[in-house]
Amino acid sequence: MTGILLIDKPAGITSFDAVAEARRLLNTKKIGHTGTLDPMATGVLPLLVGRATRAADILPRSDKMYLAGFKFGVATDTFDITGKVLERSDVKVEEQQIVELLPKYTGSIRQRPPMYSAVKVGGVRLYELARKGEEIETPEREVEVFSLSLIEFDFEEQAALFQIHCSKGTYIRSLCSDMGKDLGCGAALNFLLRTMASGFGIEDCITLERARELAREGRLYEALLPLDRAFGDLPEVFVTAGQGKRFINGGSLSCARLELPCEYGDFRVYSEDGGFLGIGAVDGASGELKVKKLFCEI
Repeated sequence: MTGILLIDKPAGITSFDAVAEARRLLNTKKIGHTGTLDPMATGVLPLLVGRATRAADILPRSDKMYLAGFKFGVATDTFDITGKVLERSDVKVEEQQIVELLPKYTGSIRQRPPMYSAVKVGGVRLYELARKGEEIETPEREVEVFSLSLIEFDFEEQAALFQIHCSKGTYIRSLCSDMGKDLGCGAALNFLLRTMASGFGIEDCITLERARELAREGRLYEALLPLDRAFGDLPEVFVTAGQGKRFINGGSLSCARLELPCEYGDFRVYSEDGGFLGIGAVDGASGELKVKKLFCEI
């Protein structure tokens, strides 16, 4: 069984909990996800099933999109409303102040992951140190915020809703906390919905409850998307039976014979009958299509 199961993760469970349930429902151990969601967060959680787990490190899209709620006037140790309140502020933020701050957090920015996160420092996850009461200066990392838009703002509640398109590794909680510090009032994340991941939208997902229903009917496999859907932005190439055999055995193929441009780039490789074999990468120097990752049975 191979494919992608798109789950709309509910609040209150970890990404690993969702993976564990999918393993039980599909009766397979070979399942992984493409990006962690905090327990309070909901939304798109792509699960790679079977041979699809091999794709985790080469998926062409790693950007994410979110709807995020920020509560101004409060700061917590986890940077979200589930944490211990460290400070409250009577400072009232105006909408224009927020709008004027957005350019600072758009483009290439540097941020520090929260102490309550899965980032490793010295081989130890930060949340393990935090639970022991240990506080260290978390390492800065560079991330990309492609767009950051204020959707709505409630002055009385001091609550804002943002739409965010960002790179892999961006911590929305850190973004929230940093904006709160800049505004002089503190801020904590009070809502997070991931609306896109790995090129898939929330409309493509099913709930865990729906997954359970399909499993009871013996039909959950019907919800699996073909793996090549994740590589839909790549061009495709079809190979003959002989070429296919050579490819799945690790052999390179002539770009000239395949009528491919001898320029560096990745291709979806299919057999004559349309079976997805894997991803090939053109080596411009040799003029060959080389195996990047195989997904077919060998």
